[in-house]
Formats: sequence, structure tokens, C-alpha cells
Amino acid sequence: MELKVLFTLIFSSGFLCILKSQEPKTPDVADLAFRNIDFAMNLYRKISSYHDKNVFFSPLSVSTSFATLLLAAKGSTRSQILKGLNLDSLDGDGDALLVPRLFEQLQKNISQDRKLQMEQGTALFVDERFHVESLFSDQIKTFFGADVSNVDFSKAELSKSIVNEYVSRKTGNKVTEMVTSIEPLTKMMLLNTIFYQGDWDHPFDPNSTEMSRFYVDKYKIVQVPMMFKEDKFSMAEDSELRARVLRLPYRGGAALLIVLPDATADYTAIDDEINAERFFGWIKKMRRMRMEVHLPKFKMEQSYNMHEILPHLGIGSVFLDSANLTGLSKEGHLKISQVLHKAVIEVYEKGTSAASATSVGITAYSLPATFIINRPFFFFLYHEATSSLLFMGRVIDPTQN
Repeated sequence: MELKVLFTLIFSSGFLCILKSQEPKTPDVADLAFRNIDFAMNLYRKISSYHDKNVFFSPLSVSTSFATLLLAAKGSTRSQILKGLNLDSLDGDGDALLVPRLFEQLQKNISQDRKLQMEQGTALFVDERFHVESLFSDQIKTFFGADVSNVDFSKAELSKSIVNEYVSRKTGNKVTEMVTSIEPLTKMMLLNTIFYQGDWDHPFDPNSTEMSRFYVDKYKIVQVPMMFKEDKFSMAEDSELRARVLRLPYRGGAALLIVLPDATADYTAIDDEINAERFFGWIKKMRRMRMEVHLPKFKMEQSYNMHEILPHLGIGSVFLDSANLTGLSKEGHLKISQVLHKAVIEVYEKGTSAASATSVGITAYSLPATFIINRPFFFFLYHEATSSLLFMGRVIDPTQN
């Protein structure tokens, strides 16, 4: 399985304002991972409110990109980013570098596992005529390992080519044209990419894959290639949500959680109830048992204009002329004009390619002996050691790319 994700922020001209900062707290990486799951679900609910189709994105990519802006943002612009990312309670003791340090530590913890085939990259492309504060450049390199390059944005085709070549390289050629055009006023582009390729701990046998029915809704049935495997799997039941949860491990310390609502349950009601506490509750209550698993092969490529979605999460100032990004440049007149996010995932027999918890209503599951994923479901790909959510999505119709 491969996962490829690209997150792009494009900066253009604007004005500035300064207000107050957020309240302090003493956090750690576990707190960051917990908060990022709640942010992921908040973002998911906003994305899914626009349509009833497939959804796929990387909350880690989105939050990492905006965390880099915490090194530049001041006043209410910074406060809104923290609150929108659900990180305001972690910004404690007046230490403005606390959250960036947590992201730095999280990335180190994830990359410690040599068997995990994942690469995350951050790149800053700066117009050659534009001055960036050296402190910002140093810090974005230190905390996020960012590549900083100078380009001439007045040469639109050349700069577009440079950016797209970087993205293509970082995503293993899975995302080849992230940027289709560059605005004349662009002075800086901030990109974040995640590439993940993982093999199942216990791969499915391609010879067992057969065409089978998938019930999109009560009016639509599609034929999909359905993978099959009989083995020991970890599973739990959430009786309150009327859903079952299956864990499929990858080699290298990642795992895929599949949440399958009961046939009579409304998935649109279920997603309103998923949060970090429930997520960890599922993991805590899982029990291994021998069973038959039927999982559809699917591939999705999703793109989102996050600048249209994030203001609904309270991150609005950074897109306005009043944005305060003076930590990035004393020249000012900067705002974010575009936030582009693109994610690609493919689930097949070999694996996947892609660019304290409450226990209320959650019990170990013993029956039935089959787990047939033949209707809409949710999935969460996470790093087990850090409990960090890397990607998440919703499959309504696996035949739709």
C-alpha cells in the first residue's frame, strides 16, 4: 500500500495585525498525537459536509504545515492557528517554540523505526527578491527539516516546474502535477509531502480475490475486486456506535483501522461521534481471533482547497489582509492565498501505497467469524508506537477514484 500526500500553502500580499497569545500547558508527544486525532475528525466533518462521496487526507500533513507557520505568526493569527489545530491547550508557559518542538520530536519518533517506509518532507520556496528573516529560516530547518530554495516566481512556468519536480520526487512520482498555476503576487510557497508504502504483516493472496457486491446505499450496488484472507486478526465492537473495528497491521509499525458500521446503522451519524478517546478505546479493547476478512481493493486520489475549509475551523486571519506573519518577514504584506492538499492511496493484496481512552460502549468482539467490508466504511492509518494518525478516509464507493 502506498500513500502519497501533498499539502501546499501559497503566500501573496496583504497587511498585518497583532493580538494576544494562547494559554500555557505542559504537553508531550502523546498529547500532540491525541490532539491531532480530534483535529483530524473536526477537519473530516468539514470536508464531508460538502459531499457524500469518498474522503481521504492526511491530518498530519495539514497540521505539520500550519505548525511551521507558528514560527512566523503573531497575535490573533497565531492564536487562531493553534485553536484551529486543536493545539491551543498545548501552547503553555509562554514558550512559543513548544509546539514546533513537539512536531520535531514526533517526526524523530516515527522515523526511528527503520522498517517504516515513510518519508515526510517540508519545503519552502522563496521568491529571490523577497527577504525572509534568518531566524525563521533557521527554525524551520531545525524543527521541520525544511528544504529552503530561492525561485523567481515572476517566471511562472519555470517556478511551477521546480515546485512540481520537488513534489514528484518526494512522492515517488505519485503526485506529478500539484501546482497547475502560480499567481503573479506569490512570494513564497510552503509544501508538505508524505509518502508511505507499506506491506501487510500477512498479505492477501491475489488468487483469492474475486469480484463481489459492494452496497453503496440501498439504491446502488457495484461490483468490486474483493480480497480475502483467513487468519488471526484484532477486532473490537463499539455497541454504542453499532460498528465493528478491525485492525490490519503493516510491517514496520503502522496499522490500518477499519470501522464498519452495521448494515442498519447510519454512517453519517457515526462520524459525528468519533474522537480521540473513542479511537484509543477501540485499540485498548481489541482481541485477537481467527476469522475471515473480506476487504475491497480500492484506489483514491483526492484534492482539497483547504483555504475554503479551514476558516470554518476558526483559521481565518491567516487568509486575510490583516494576517500577522511578521516572524517570517519584517516587510509584511503577507497572507496565505491558497492552501492545496492532495492525497493518493491504493489498497491491494500486498499492502498499501499512499502518497487515556474511554471504554464506554466498547467491548472485545468474538462473533461472527467473518468481517465482510461490503458497504461504506471509515479507515485510519496510524503509527502504532506514537499513536499518531497519518491518514484517514471514508470509502463510500470503492470503484470511484
